Amino acid sequence: MRRRLRGRACAVLVAMLWGAAASAEPPGRLAGRVTDGTSAALPGASVEAKPAGGGEAKTATTDGDGRYRLEALAPGAWDVSFHLPNFAQSVVRGVVIRAGEQRSLDATLHLRMTAQVLVTAPLTFRDLSTVRSDEELIGIAAAASSGVVAGADLGDRPLARPGDLVERVPGVIISQHSGEGKANQYYVRGFNIDHGTDLALHVAGLPVNMPTHGHGQGYADLNFVIPELVGGIQFQKGTYDAREGDFSAAGSLSMSYLNVLERPLAKLELGEYGYRRLLVAASPRLGEGHLLAALELGANDGPWTLPDDFRKLNGVIRYSRGSGQSGFSLTGLFYDAEWNSTDQVPRRAVADGRLSRFGHVDASDGGRSHRHSLVAAWQRGAPRSLTRVEGYVSRYGMNLFSNFSYFLGDPENGDQFEQRDDRWLAGFRANRTWVLGSGLRQTELTAGLQARHDDIAPVGLYLTRARERLATTREDQVRQSSGAGYVQADTWWNDTVRTVVGLRGDLYAFDVDSLDPANSGSDTAGRLSPKLSLALGPFDRTELYLNYGWGFHSNDARGATITRDPASGEPADPVDPLVRARGAELGLRSLALPGVQLTAALWGLDIDSELLFVGDAGTTEASRPSRRRGVELAADWSPQPWLKLDGSWAWTHARFTDDDPAGDRIPGAIEGVFAAGAAFHERSRLSGSLRVRWFGPRPLIEDDSVRSESSTLVNADLVYHLRPGWAIQLSAFNLLDAEVSDVDYFYASRLPGEPLEGIEDIHTHPTPPRTFRIGLVATF
Repeated sequence: MRRRLRGRACAVLVAMLWGAAASAEPPGRLAGRVTDGTSAALPGASVEAKPAGGGEAKTATTDGDGRYRLEALAPGAWDVSFHLPNFAQSVVRGVVIRAGEQRSLDATLHLRMTAQVLVTAPLTFRDLSTVRSDEELIGIAAAASSGVVAGADLGDRPLARPGDLVERVPGVIISQHSGEGKANQYYVRGFNIDHGTDLALHVAGLPVNMPTHGHGQGYADLNFVIPELVGGIQFQKGTYDAREGDFSAAGSLSMSYLNVLERPLAKLELGEYGYRRLLVAASPRLGEGHLLAALELGANDGPWTLPDDFRKLNGVIRYSRGSGQSGFSLTGLFYDAEWNSTDQVPRRAVADGRLSRFGHVDASDGGRSHRHSLVAAWQRGAPRSLTRVEGYVSRYGMNLFSNFSYFLGDPENGDQFEQRDDRWLAGFRANRTWVLGSGLRQTELTAGLQARHDDIAPVGLYLTRARERLATTREDQVRQSSGAGYVQADTWWNDTVRTVVGLRGDLYAFDVDSLDPANSGSDTAGRLSPKLSLALGPFDRTELYLNYGWGFHSNDARGATITRDPASGEPADPVDPLVRARGAELGLRSLALPGVQLTAALWGLDIDSELLFVGDAGTTEASRPSRRRGVELAADWSPQPWLKLDGSWAWTHARFTDDDPAGDRIPGAIEGVFAAGAAFHERSRLSGSLRVRWFGPRPLIEDDSVRSESSTLVNADLVYHLRPGWAIQLSAFNLLDAEVSDVDYFYASRLPGEPLEGIEDIHTHPTPPRTFRIGLVATF
């Protein structure tokens, strides 16, 4: 900080000493080129030069090759700033212009963490541990808990399933309590989010969460993701961004697909327990753009006594033109899968030998799912504005057969049930950003509109035996529409103070046509959500953040119109369609140590009604108000260009806030998580990584008398580069062969021969044992 002040003082002194003679000397010129982090030209960038001692500014705009030229600059010291919507501002101070000479000054602009961009290469997003100056931090982020996982870093870790990509976000854990074709469980910021109730997920511009879903509100299945196509993951936690709405109270993640591959790719993987995977992908030029095409075939049985027999067919085709700042893309996504399920089993049966850890109770559990989608994105950047429009349409279906309580409800036929979801969904997102002001004091004003419609016909719950329907518990046709508008102003007051102020309004309309007329009906609901963020710095390569905002999550539309319980026939009370959430955060981001990015956040979140998973019903239901407080720490260190170390730790205090004799603990709420690892690249033809993950214990019931156990997993990955374009990859999961569980629940169930009232017990789904996979990778 002192060095920077001395530098400014010297620049002003130089300007004063030369000022008197400047008018008599011939002017100088400044020219250069502005590029992004991939060295691609940035046309339309604004360049402004202002005398260090004050005076009239000179401006220019970069041409199609990213070049600019400033004429008639008086000899002396100038402060030069570079600005383009979506990118962090770059400032170079004290540029000395000499009489009659031309000075060269190039600039590299780096994407902001929340940038809207057409991702063209794995280097589009930047690893912040490479930042070398305070100026490179200005405007990068508005919160300590927002960030980017660069595409170049996504291949550093072994992936047991596509959803493991989510664990690249510090403090996030995923697990599975059923067959591999079912959506993962997500854990973040003291939530067991089940399958996505408070974590908004987007892939290639497509929203993944499903409202009023047959299995649970916000259901988000990531099995259609092809990891090799992901160009970066943008994430943010909390309720502080006006662009994020439903399902984002705990956070949001957006996975961007690449437009162009560096080379065509073929990958064949084989592993224990019947694992097979084949991927082929290429992106040849087509006219003025590129055509990306990828096909994935996958199969896995798992270690279960009843093989998963998971089979999937997955494809992507995308045509794109333009650059990361201006262009368009049209993407087709195709996914079909089917599987058997080994759901959670009662611990008592494992303990007395009736079941093995990998055993099953109902051999007919399983499911099938499909998702066929079309996504279009258009973006146009200009020197003082940025416009983006996205639209999508998707056909989705799922039939899921589960039996969590076995023979408790029906001792003769068993308790298996089918959850069905069949829908069309369509929507769009559009926004425009204007740059107001000049120099260091600028405002990026963004206004946006969003809309979505889900036509679900039907969403149903049926009693079944061996996947054959015995009775209908409820079946509904639901039409659910939502619209939102928002405005957000990101203002640089000077080079150390920035504010982000936003306001979002959401309006929902629900129409339910139920087989039981008593549960049919319509409802509307709306919410206004203000947002405020303050960023201070950078001071010695450290920024401080203060954030506050309101958000919400929606409830199942069927819960908003219900008057009679479909199972018991008893009267039932409807729930609020939209539930308020309020969050705050104090954080910092520091790069004071060379090669190290450190973030820390102290946060809190209140929700007016919790969404909890009900084990014996296999769904979520609205519950009590809650409060969470927590601490998050994360660090990335690159001591050498070929070596990267990282670690993260998160702790949460989660409680219900109302009075209830049952207790104030939130079942399944994650209390602590730790992850760390190391990755190295191409040392003597070798690359590899080693990861450790600790998943802390959790309360399983409200009075905390029953708790899950913690688990520690170690995974490793080793790649040998045979020759250019060819490599062999060996991956090891659960390397220490820990006998731990992926998921634990506590509820009553009944096995044959047990009392009719059942037995309350912990039900567990074990983590697979040590597993090896080998892959052959070829790029052409």
